[in-house]
Amino acid sequence: MNDFAQSIAAALSLVAGRDPELLGIVGLSLRVSLSASVLALVIGAPLGGWLAISKFRGRQAVIVLANACLGLPPVVVGLGLYLLLSRSGPLGFAGLLFTPTAMIVAQVILATPIVVALVHRPATLLWAEYADLVRIDGLSRLRSLALLSSLGRASLLTAFLAAFGRAIAEVGAIIIVGGNISGYTRTMTTAIALETSKGDLALGLGLGLILLALSVGVSTIAFLLGRAFTR
Repeated sequence: MNDFAQSIAAALSLVAGRDPELLGIVGLSLRVSLSASVLALVIGAPLGGWLAISKFRGRQAVIVLANACLGLPPVVVGLGLYLLLSRSGPLGFAGLLFTPTAMIVAQVILATPIVVALVHRPATLLWAEYADLVRIDGLSRLRSLALLSSLGRASLLTAFLAAFGRAIAEVGAIIIVGGNISGYTRTMTTAIALETSKGDLALGLGLGLILLALSVGVSTIAFLLGRAFTR
């Protein structure tokens, strides 16, 4: 119990003292995860809306595939990207392996299906309500998507926050393609795994407290803004 209390005290000291290593890890984590979340929203939201308003052969199969991708194993995604980005892989010439860019790509792959799923369902309901009006006004597909985006702001926000939550907590894929390099590709989750295995509980706990605070903060913001949008 004494060792546990000492570890907690040391972790709080690191957080309160703004330890440079800890701040660097947190800053990189936020940059990578926010970038991935924005890209996932940019890719996934139009796709989710398009699936809601379009009718084509194989549409249901695409929807099923998008939902199936919600359960993509992170380590499999990381392994696939590693094979693509390694020197002997087809994209090895880009030199992206073990860089923050590779980590962003991995997180985008994992977060985009979440955005598609969370946007598609509300967009389908909105389209059922406004489709006749859209046809009467003669709106194009692009303007129809813009209308759904405007009406479904709450679902877009929820999708973005869910994507961010998925990205910030990811460890399996990014440790494979990022390499957990100190000062360059080490994020909160990979650092927690490393420091815990080394027995350095202070830094691991400090990062864990920050990660927990971020998760609670994201959930709180989603709840409050969701209520604001529904008023």
